[in-house]
Amino acid sequence: MGSYLATIAGVDKWTSKSPTHLKMKSNFGWTEYDIARCSYRLLQSSLFASEKDYVRRQIVYSLLQEDSPATLHFITAFLIYDGRENETTFEMMNEEGAFPRLVELIQQKRDGDAGLHRMLLELLYEMSRIQRLRTADLMSIDDDFISYMFQIIESLSDDVADPYHYPVIRVLLILNEQYMVSAHGSVPDQGQPSGSTPTNRVIKILAADGPTYKSFGQNIILLLNRESETSLQLLILKLLYLLFTSPPTYEYFYTNDLHVLLDIILRNLLDLPPASSALRHTYLRVLYPLLAHTQLRQPPYYKRDDVVRLLAVMSGSSMGHFGAVDETTKRLTSRCSRVRWLCEEAQEVRQDGEDATKRKQTHLGIGDNSAAMASSLSVLQVAAQHSKPGIQTPSREKNASHPLESEAKPTKDEVKSPFEVEGEV
Repeated sequence: MGSYLATIAGVDKWTSKSPTHLKMKSNFGWTEYDIARCSYRLLQSSLFASEKDYVRRQIVYSLLQEDSPATLHFITAFLIYDGRENETTFEMMNEEGAFPRLVELIQQKRDGDAGLHRMLLELLYEMSRIQRLRTADLMSIDDDFISYMFQIIESLSDDVADPYHYPVIRVLLILNEQYMVSAHGSVPDQGQPSGSTPTNRVIKILAADGPTYKSFGQNIILLLNRESETSLQLLILKLLYLLFTSPPTYEYFYTNDLHVLLDIILRNLLDLPPASSALRHTYLRVLYPLLAHTQLRQPPYYKRDDVVRLLAVMSGSSMGHFGAVDETTKRLTSRCSRVRWLCEEAQEVRQDGEDATKRKQTHLGIGDNSAAMASSLSVLQVAAQHSKPGIQTPSREKNASHPLESEAKPTKDEVKSPFEVEGEV
């Protein structure tokens, strides 16, 4: 008992002394490297090893109470580094109500605190990506906060290498996912009042002021083009799905940007190995509204032949198909193929066994009723897709030296969300 009390006293002494020490040192120009080194010293200390839970809780309490930029910088760095190794830290933050505090601190950005502001954004993202946020926390976000995030991106539009770009974009992407889970998750928030669903303010702001925030759209396309982490690809695809299925944002993107996006999606679909079924299904669910609702539906029908060929390959109706095709992929490719401007080409290429009468009905009428074509479960399935942070997306091209699997099987890298919806479109 005496040893335990001595350890607790040591923790309290360290956590009270360190912020004061940082305040003094900040006057002499502490760098981010210095703050990171200080954080790792605590993480590697015998003090932390013996009382991890207590130290973490004290640091979280300090986050809720401190106002000194130097102290907050240390606290934020510590929580990021510790949380990336142990998700318990981020879960504790959620339990203690850290999310509204982070939103408040981000909105209070002061001149000269760029490093702290960026780390606060990173902490908000890391905390939110591994767990479901409380409905009350989501409802505490107002339009001003979301608009502020978009304004930061616009102010940096001339410098895509600016370190602010992607922390801000990731925050918007993770908030969009949280809104989707809150609205469509199969496991309700226990603290959520019946009938209360927070407004998706990311989509709301883009629907109202999309032309003002075009840089965001261009940046998420660039990010999708180069991103190899599955979880981040899914975040981008979820936002794209909502943009292309919400009438006010059908034409949010410039037409040239849509051309680039279509090229990326076609490339990624071809590159995914058979085992990556969950990610492939999500790409196909995004592809349908992209083809049916955006400017791509207008002449000159960009890459129509390529799209038709890809869908034929993926459905297994082309001689160039690779391996067995699962039923969900067949169903989703069939839906894409029935988009009006693809129908004529599709009927020449697809050999899917449909009888002549059904082909004629599809050609004449089905493109006029997109609501009937889209299953009501589509948005639920998109919202439910989840992958562990850090998992890299498999690549057919990179694995070309290995034999392809004969069957499409889910990999252990693709993890079902706890909010997974039963059933399939």
